[in-house]
Amino acid sequence: MVRRTKPVRVVEAVRRAEVRLPPLRPFDEGDLRPDGDYDGVEFRDLDLGGQDGGGALFMDCAVTGCAVDETRLVRARFVDSVLTEPRGVGTDLAEASLRDVEVVDARLGGVQLHGGVLERVVVRGGKIDYVNLRKARLRDVVFEGCVLVEPDFGQASLERVEFRDCVVRGADFTGVRMTDVDLRDAAELDIARGIERLAGAVISPSQLMELAPAFAAQVGVRVAGPGE
Repeated sequence: MVRRTKPVRVVEAVRRAEVRLPPLRPFDEGDLRPDGDYDGVEFRDLDLGGQDGGGALFMDCAVTGCAVDETRLVRARFVDSVLTEPRGVGTDLAEASLRDVEVVDARLGGVQLHGGVLERVVVRGGKIDYVNLRKARLRDVVFEGCVLVEPDFGQASLERVEFRDCVVRGADFTGVRMTDVDLRDAAELDIARGIERLAGAVISPSQLMELAPAFAAQVGVRVAGPGE
């Protein structure tokens, strides 16, 4: 009799966000308020550009189709919320906290999320250029079907983070700390800096071949054919 053993997980599975929103009331206050308290509010098709919601709490909220160009959301907290099709450049979310949040089809550039905390977050679809996640803490985060152009994870902490069917171009992993980071299903993986910090991550055999020149350069190995 042959005993079948369960396959051993190479990385611990991500605990995914599961957001169930209650009935919502429309936002009718005109502008965001610093340290505002928004519970069960729907922000739909609004221009929030340049407004200041620093330190505000967004709980059980839906933000749909809103412009957030240079919106100030420093130390804001998003809990059990869904952000759908946010668009803008220079959104400031420095030291913000996102917990049990879904970000869907974002079109963002130059987002400042340095020092932020992301826990049980799903980023699905869309394109985010030059996001600053330096010194951020990511736990149970999934990047799924999205495009990340030159994301900066410098000195960040990544624990149970998965890149699924997404494109990652020019990533900076300088000084990053990784635990159970799954890069195997990334549709494209290009690492500009910090390839030596991949300890704690898992990559596929094909990715290993693609990254081999960068690994060789990191340890000072020159690769050349016979007679070259």
